[in-house]
Amino acid sequence: MAKDLKREDFTPLKQDHAESEKIAGKSTSFWKDAVRRFRKNKLAMFGIVVIVLLAIMSTIGGWISGYTYYDTDLIGSNESPSFEHWFGTDDLGRDIFARTWFGARISLFIGLMAALIDLVVGVIWGAVAGFVGGRTDEYMMRIADVLYGVPYLLVVILLMVILPQGLWTIILAMTITGWIGMARIVRGQVLQLKNEEYVMASKTLGAKNSRLLWKHVIPNTLGPIIVTLTLTVPQAIFTEAFLSYLGIGVKQPLASWGTMSSDALPAMQYEPYQLFFPAFFICLTMLAFNVIGDGLRDALDTKDID
Repeated sequence: MAKDLKREDFTPLKQDHAESEKIAGKSTSFWKDAVRRFRKNKLAMFGIVVIVLLAIMSTIGGWISGYTYYDTDLIGSNESPSFEHWFGTDDLGRDIFARTWFGARISLFIGLMAALIDLVVGVIWGAVAGFVGGRTDEYMMRIADVLYGVPYLLVVILLMVILPQGLWTIILAMTITGWIGMARIVRGQVLQLKNEEYVMASKTLGAKNSRLLWKHVIPNTLGPIIVTLTLTVPQAIFTEAFLSYLGIGVKQPLASWGTMSSDALPAMQYEPYQLFFPAFFICLTMLAFNVIGDGLRDALDTKDID
């Protein structure tokens, strides 16, 4: 027979609150967890290192070489890479090392400025259209659809031909329709978030629409916005390089990776190094931004929490 159990047969366990706290893990916010996940992505961290090094070299590259991007020396033209000219010289005797890093400054500036303008215009347009809804949303998105229907490169080339050549003309040409992709992404996110319970609760408590939009809705769309932003930069850099390659981009004697590639094309068979360096850094920069964007997308994806 089973022995009758009595209260005296049981000994209560001691409760140690300090030990309980040690067992429980520290609570982290969404953004801290995203940073931790991003740091674990070695390829994305490699992209960060590359962009930082490019930014540093674009600042001090000319000072290291001892030459400027516009110094010419016809006697020393088309020299192969050497201790004096690390990347060689072009057909005008200009130091390719100095021009490469000055070109990095131009290309990165155009890419970042174009992405920043796309960010501001796209977020405002998409957020207002998605949050207000109704006819406002219909009219705003139909305008975006009409602009999106016009070929992107056609608009850019036409504006570059009509307007005076320069950095800001290139940026304007690339952003005239470049913000539409950002606007569509933000609109889709806002349509999902505006009916969430915390937004409805704030609205019930008397919060204005502007506060609801900028304090509750927009902050929760930062993940897709940041990812889209990082993927917009390499697209803008490639577009600038393409325009400069066609001869309608940056004016001489300014140097960008696109103008350097265009200048090096006639000598590609005999001096391939003149084309190699600007083409290599275009590819490297685009790769770096793309892997950063992929890393951010994985880090901010709440459906893939490890």
